[in-house]
Amino acid sequence: MKTDTGHRVDVSIVVPCYNERESLPQLLGEIEAALEGVTYEVVIVDDGSTDGSWDAIRDLAGRFPLAALRFGRNRGKAPALSAGFERATGRYVVTIDADLQDDPSEIPGMISMLEKRNLGLVSGWKKNRHDPLSKTLPSKLFNWAVRTTTRLRLHDFNCGLKAYRNEAVQQLGLYGEMHRYTPVLVSQAGFDIDEKVVNHRPRIHGRSKYGFSRFFRGLADLMTVLFLHRFSFRPLHFFAGFGSILTLAGLVISAYLTVLWLGGEAIGRRPLLLLGVLMVIVGFQFVSLGLLAEMLLSHSPRKSFPVVEEIVREKPGEDRE
Repeated sequence: MKTDTGHRVDVSIVVPCYNERESLPQLLGEIEAALEGVTYEVVIVDDGSTDGSWDAIRDLAGRFPLAALRFGRNRGKAPALSAGFERATGRYVVTIDADLQDDPSEIPGMISMLEKRNLGLVSGWKKNRHDPLSKTLPSKLFNWAVRTTTRLRLHDFNCGLKAYRNEAVQQLGLYGEMHRYTPVLVSQAGFDIDEKVVNHRPRIHGRSKYGFSRFFRGLADLMTVLFLHRFSFRPLHFFAGFGSILTLAGLVISAYLTVLWLGGEAIGRRPLLLLGVLMVIVGFQFVSLGLLAEMLLSHSPRKSFPVVEEIVREKPGEDRE
């Protein structure tokens, strides 16, 4: 991510777009009305659209403060957002979907929350949602799973309408389905987060691109987020934990069989013997992996942690201007 602390505009609006040609003119008009008196830019990332969205973006570029990027083929929402974040120059960065279901008039209120409470992220909460069951049911299951495993008390991790401080955005490295976990990633970076109930509108153009398949892909990325957060700086704790349990269980089985053997019972063909030996071997392998990971970590560049807030006090006797 970029490290320049200068900001060209107050707000950057990042819009991932995939086959939303009909929605773009209205969306940009509503953003312009919502941000009247505010310096802003709209960064649209065309994620390999095939409906002529890029031609529409070209036509709109002369009427709005617009920057646009185009992928040669559909890459997914996370890479699109990541590319938009790289291009964003605003003090605050807002993400909004191109399908007109998110209401741009909510943006000033979310920015106000960021400013007044020094938050890193304000996430939208579609409390009254206008979507079919095929979309809302996977979303509810997903939100419950993320809320339970991360202990972040947000109602809606999936909402595309989110407002960030630029400093928080710089901590995000998105891929796969990681865009669903930006509240988790921002919280892990040490920023405070909150949510705001936002107006959600029915879709009037195109069709939804979401369903149960993305729910399962999202759960796989959730495991990645949790693992990297809890064990990225102490991998031996993870591997040695499993390894110790397996090794201990294998030794107990082996000790039990040894007692039977000493008592004169034949144990050579017992499946339990193979299980005990296998558990000991696999346990040692887990511990070895943890040690190797620790060795790699000790020789890798140290990651610097983001400073969320800083107070600089004048030294005694220092002249004030």
